[in-house]
Amino acid sequence: MRARREVARRVFAKEFNESRYKIGGNAEKEPIYVLTPLGLKCNRLFIIGTLIEKEETRPESEVIRIRIADPTGSFLGFVGKFDPEAKISLMDMKIPSTIAVTAKAKLLERGGKVIPFIRPESINPSDFDTRDYWILETAKATIKRIEMMKGDSEIARLAREKYNPNLEEYREMVISALMRLKEEVKITEEEEEESIEESIEEEILDLNDLF
Repeated sequence: MRARREVARRVFAKEFNESRYKIGGNAEKEPIYVLTPLGLKCNRLFIIGTLIEKEETRPESEVIRIRIADPTGSFLGFVGKFDPEAKISLMDMKIPSTIAVTAKAKLLERGGKVIPFIRPESINPSDFDTRDYWILETAKATIKRIEMMKGDSEIARLAREKYNPNLEEYREMVISALMRLKEEVKITEEEEEESIEESIEEEILDLNDLF
């Protein structure tokens, strides 16, 4: 019987890049999770952003280093021979291009430093509208985690113990991402485009009510 795959979580690059701790993996076949500063346990991630770097790590290594940007920073990723589907898709991607990525969340410990990175399982072309909704959904998920961190759940206590995060800093991160998105939304005279953009505006206003 095949093991159930972990749900791919949404997280902004800034929160993921500030992750330093792993949990789980103690029992046989128990998944290992990256624990983020806001208490997200992530084994897999779903990201939509802009491919801004694609480069072979060294000649004949068969490993390609990538970076995917979102409104808060960028995700570092590595695609190798053990990720054939992602590698084949990546070959056709140009820089810059909007892509959707499902990936394993990883931490690399080297020289006393911990480096968060992703290992893509699949890479597909995306578009601006889908990216915009990813930003909105990720903002909503982040707001929920900020509120969760004010409580006394086991995961909130663990994240506070490991990171003692500045919740106001993360709240400002979300606001900045939403404001950047709002600035990019162009209202046009075509009805189809207006309906999409008006729905984005409404979502942003709904989120603003939470701050």
